Amino acid sequence: MADESLYQAPNGIEQYPYILPLATSMRRVLGSLFPLSPSCCICRVPKRLSRVSEKAYTPQVVSIGPLHHGKEGLKAMEELKHRYLKVFLHRYQTVTSLEDCIMKVKGEEQTLHSCYAEPIEYDSDEFVRIILVDAIFIIEVLIRYNDERLQPENDHIFKNPRMLEDVWPDLRMLENQLPFFILEKLFCPVATEEYSIISLSHKFFKTLMHIEEMEDTLPRIRSSPVGHFVDFVRKLYPLPPSRPALQNSHGGQVETLATLNMKELYLAGVRFKVGSSKNIFDIRFNDGTLEIPKITISDQSEVNLTNLLVFEQSQCKETENYINDYVGFLNILVSTPKDVALLVKHDIFENKLGDFKKGCTMIKNLGDRVNIVASKEFYYAHLCEQLNKHCRRSWHVWKANLKQDYLNTPWATISVIAAVVLLILTLIQTVCSIISVRQTHQ
Repeated sequence: MADESLYQAPNGIEQYPYILPLATSMRRVLGSLFPLSPSCCICRVPKRLSRVSEKAYTPQVVSIGPLHHGKEGLKAMEELKHRYLKVFLHRYQTVTSLEDCIMKVKGEEQTLHSCYAEPIEYDSDEFVRIILVDAIFIIEVLIRYNDERLQPENDHIFKNPRMLEDVWPDLRMLENQLPFFILEKLFCPVATEEYSIISLSHKFFKTLMHIEEMEDTLPRIRSSPVGHFVDFVRKLYPLPPSRPALQNSHGGQVETLATLNMKELYLAGVRFKVGSSKNIFDIRFNDGTLEIPKITISDQSEVNLTNLLVFEQSQCKETENYINDYVGFLNILVSTPKDVALLVKHDIFENKLGDFKKGCTMIKNLGDRVNIVASKEFYYAHLCEQLNKHCRRSWHVWKANLKQDYLNTPWATISVIAAVVLLILTLIQTVCSIISVRQTHQ
């Protein structure tokens, strides 16, 4: 608890009357500060990152929470939010009321403030109103997505083509979040073990992100606290396999995290194969073949990964930054559009951006946000060492260059084979001639 004496004028202050107004004003500011909390999980994206692609961090259709509330371009959704609140209160009028909802938010006001990393400019009543309206809006979106029977014919989101595709990316932006616990608290009167905010959110994001084929992550999400939707989305991904031992072939530390890009690896004899694992982090290199699980790259991918990267870097331990390391490894592999073309050719990338250049630009933009501080913490350091070791062997390079330069078409292959046969026959003829001459002289 804060020291109350800090906010009270000490005895003898009368001898400094000229500083009393300033001291009083400053004490008022100090006294209004909410205590810092470990639950602080919603923050602004640093300018050095948002400058790269502002649209990936800034809501385009709907504001959630206080950080973007009231901005031009987002005000149009405010009426719809209130309509959703009205329907929610009418549907569940036997178990909750507007007054109940206000009291629940009001009772958590200090905790809610502590979840945001910067001071909130709104007064108490306005802050509570923003949180309540936005929370019920999110709850209604989840309920209606789960049950089409609750979608009226005039529903602005679910009966309007592409509107959901405009809204749901905004729900995954780090600056556009509500603490997850307030959604659970407001939904509590109608929740059951199977019908909860966690189960509704799980179906919503897992389906829209097309990751329904991955392992069932719902039990793991239920067993750990969730900060907000960005944290929830991160938990939807399976955990990466255990880290391999971080040592090179000589028993020492890995010398470099860098390796060759896709084109250079191809020229060095590396083969590529789409991985069978549903875990996107399960990238392997065995017997000269690099296996990478399939991934779809699109505008949605950029929004998703950029916000996850910032969240990891601000909230997670370095040893748990596996999305950061995954994007870092992709950034190593992709230097030019030709690298993206190779990934698409081997069915590793499903490119929905239109062309290879856009795919390359997106990967490089993501790479600008990656933070790799030390080889001992980089998840793919061992994989980089394996690839470097393979490429250092001159035989692999020679064999790959031969295939690239001389065996790239059937006719070229036939020509090379014919030349080799001709060379062998010439050599045999020369040897036979030398033997014949020696026998003649004998």
